[in-house]
Amino acid sequence: MTDTVAPEPTPEQAALIARVRRMMLIAGLTSALAVAVVLIAVGYRLYRGEGSPTPGTTDITETLPGGARIVATAVAGERLVLTLDISGVIEIRTFDAKTLKPAGKLRFVSEP
Repeated sequence: MTDTVAPEPTPEQAALIARVRRMMLIAGLTSALAVAVVLIAVGYRLYRGEGSPTPGTTDITETLPGGARIVATAVAGERLVLTLDISGVIEIRTFDAKTLKPAGKLRFVSEP
């Protein structure tokens, strides 16, 4: 068998080959960086600990004051809002929608 030998590239061809290799290296590194950024973003979203309950553990009992009744409920953004009537005094209680932990309380009273 005879082996074919490729002729030596001319200086212009060698410069062009070196330039193409450099551009391919830059493109490959940019692609690898982009993939790493996407994987880090997905991993952060999956594993950040916001305290979200696991399925089946969302049964929470909130004790209301005596004589209180729920007038209205609503969802505002990431908050669950309860409007309570506590013996004639209106109170709004907010809870985090993901963890169901109390987030705030607003009480309305009449001036004498």
